[in-house]
Amino acid sequence: MGRTNRHMIQGGFSFLTNAYLPGFLNGSIFTGPTKIACVPGLSCYSCPGALGSCPIGAMQFVLGSRDYSFSLYITGFLVTIGALSGRFTCGWLCPFGLLQDLLHKIPFRIKILTVKGDRYLRLIKYALLLVFVILFPLFVLDIAGQGEQGFCKWICPSGTIMAGWPLVAANDGIRNAIGFLFAWKNLILIALLLISIVIYRPFCRYLCPLGAIYGWFNPVALYRFHIDEASCDKCGICQNACKLNIPVFEKPNSPDCIRCNDCIHACPNGSIQKGIAGKEHPVYDSMKRIVEKEGDPV
Repeated sequence: MGRTNRHMIQGGFSFLTNAYLPGFLNGSIFTGPTKIACVPGLSCYSCPGALGSCPIGAMQFVLGSRDYSFSLYITGFLVTIGALSGRFTCGWLCPFGLLQDLLHKIPFRIKILTVKGDRYLRLIKYALLLVFVILFPLFVLDIAGQGEQGFCKWICPSGTIMAGWPLVAANDGIRNAIGFLFAWKNLILIALLLISIVIYRPFCRYLCPLGAIYGWFNPVALYRFHIDEASCDKCGICQNACKLNIPVFEKPNSPDCIRCNDCIHACPNGSIQKGIAGKEHPVYDSMKRIVEKEGDPV
């Protein structure tokens, strides 16, 4: 399945999970019964059309609540999605991931595959998860004793474009109340949108706490990639095809992999397989590919 089909699935899922159109027209937030359920991607609760909740926002709300400090549902949801498919959600379902994908398609003279210090920049998302998603709600309290949702309030670019912009455009009361915080988050959003033209998925790569959680499960998820060692000649074509610059032949289940399948399409030997963990490929198939590559019939 090519990139076009992947983007169609991303777009379709983003629309279906944010399909309450009256909210966009009147500048209100949907509060129906489906709102108690989380969606897999970074889809803002406050988006006027959102039918579900963002798991990162829900986690912060529970951690900061005076009545609850832990949620089996949210924890179970994240563990289940991660254990089943790792960062598959990032590549196939997340609306902000789709936006970055589309922006990177804009023709530009410079396209940067990796930046200096990339190895350390990738650690930022784990720091944001710890500080803004976990510690802020627990220790930064308002006058009523409610913990502050640090990531949603101060950083999340998905919330700014999915919730902030539509609500400000359609709601006079919100538009009259905007101030420094909205300007700050717009600065983050616009910077990321511009960088996305040059660098593939900078938010997913360096900043997304949800991607950090799902990424932990990539090496052990039920759905993951496998390298057929018998046919892989470590040519590096898979890494050249990967916009995240992952050496797939060495780390097929890197925590940064979003399962876009570009490496699979690029591999000349068909050595990268996707499927259920533990599935073994018959030796005959491996030998057949090697012999066919050399031009001899099997």
